[in-house]
Amino acid sequence: MSILVIGVNHRSSPVALLERLTLAPDTLGKAVAGLAQRDNIREAVVLSTCNRTEVYVVAELFHGAYGDVRDFLCEISDLSVDELTPHLYSQHDSAAVAHLFEVAAGLDSVVLGEGEILGQVRTAWETAQLEGAARSSLNLLFRSSIEAGKRARSETGISRGTASISHAAVEMITDVIGDLTGKRVAVIGAGSMGEGVAVALHRAGGATITVVNRSPERGAALAERVDGETVGFEKLADIVAVSDVVVAGTGAGDPVITTGLVARARSGSDSDPLHIVDIGLPRDVEPEVGALGGVTVFDLDDLSAWADRGLADRAGEADRVRSIVNEEVEAFAVESTARQAAPLVASMHEAAERVRSSELDRFAKRFNDLDESGRAAVDALTKAIIAKLLHEPSVRLKGQAGTPQGDRNAAAVRDLFDLS
Repeated sequence: MSILVIGVNHRSSPVALLERLTLAPDTLGKAVAGLAQRDNIREAVVLSTCNRTEVYVVAELFHGAYGDVRDFLCEISDLSVDELTPHLYSQHDSAAVAHLFEVAAGLDSVVLGEGEILGQVRTAWETAQLEGAARSSLNLLFRSSIEAGKRARSETGISRGTASISHAAVEMITDVIGDLTGKRVAVIGAGSMGEGVAVALHRAGGATITVVNRSPERGAALAERVDGETVGFEKLADIVAVSDVVVAGTGAGDPVITTGLVARARSGSDSDPLHIVDIGLPRDVEPEVGALGGVTVFDLDDLSAWADRGLADRAGEADRVRSIVNEEVEAFAVESTARQAAPLVASMHEAAERVRSSELDRFAKRFNDLDESGRAAVDALTKAIIAKLLHEPSVRLKGQAGTPQGDRNAAAVRDLFDLS
């Protein structure tokens, strides 16, 4: 049985292709449930964010599972195998484990050490659990990955400073246009990305923030947190017309800022320059918007390039994080192999319990003179003897699992206890 990861991310794929592979939260459950039903896949988790779509599976045959996952990715993206394959990467077993742990620790993010990915890993795992697609093997893997991610952030400075896409977006805006004092900034979307941007803008200070959201309640709650105002999508053009900066991160699936909308918003006057930052995936802004006069559009590719400039600030912590990842990978391997011995240990205990019960039944008549308390004492005593006799063999079987000595011990136990 092998653990396999196949996917694309911001390094292996351009944004235009990556957005076609992004799964909306409301479709993720159905997608992972269907994936887990494929012939060569026993368990599955799909991690789909604005920076990556990765599929983690437990499978018996590498090539069969690879084909199933590749076909799944082609189906959700409407890409051909030839279009998709050059951008795919894959790892299996210990390399796949290490890859997930690095993702959870923020080593594989656009912004080194970003914290949002840890919650996204947890959500992907929980969704798979709800669908029955993640069971013992992937539950252990993802539980361990979250522990690795937590340790990376608590024991190192990997998340110090700019450690999220939303924070990086605000820093890039400030770097491009300077002081935000007196600037009008529209934040499109009040989800996790929009919230992160709005909060980062508020902390930076000086800007007037307008939250544009479909849900009035959620938009109002976020606007109140950042001392801003909120409007509905029906006033989006009006807000764009008076804004200096627009940051869009809705995850709507289709562009919410179109060329026609921006052109109408800026018609009839000598408008000031407009800077639009698109952190949505799929993209929230039509690519052609950047061709309009006075309008500059930045997307995730631009943000990635900008974030690389600040890499040195946290790069010194990366080696410490890798050490933590290595420790957690080793711990996972130990626990995983110990679990492989668990069925044999359980069979050994079951065989001993059958013997114990049989002997108690055989001597039952000799216990007729015992009261209920006496019978309970005999039962407890015999159980304790069995537990003590089997304790050391059980510990050794688990501790040596996956080693040559462990294999020899396991074979001996099967023969001695006549376990199939």
